[in-house]
Amino acid sequence: MSRAQQTISLALLVSSLYLSLHLELIPLPAAVQQDIVPLLPFWFLVSFGAWLLFRLGWGMFTFRDTPDAYAELMDEIKQAKADLRTKGVDVD
Repeated sequence: MSRAQQTISLALLVSSLYLSLHLELIPLPAAVQQDIVPLLPFWFLVSFGAWLLFRLGWGMFTFRDTPDAYAELMDEIKQAKADLRTKGVDVD
């Protein structure tokens, strides 16, 4: 199963679970149904955004710990600068 199929399957599972909660097909106490269930999508978006920001920050924090990727990126930057210099662009 490819990663895209896994993601789609998980998204369908979560959305069907939320829809069944929202349409009250799964019985819950009234307080939970009125106060918590409507806020679940917003909670998910905020949590997902926080997770993405953490992953981005962690990737930036540990970037120098991957010397091969660092060396490859520096080589690509040197090649791009050389290419721009041949076209008459001042890059320094």
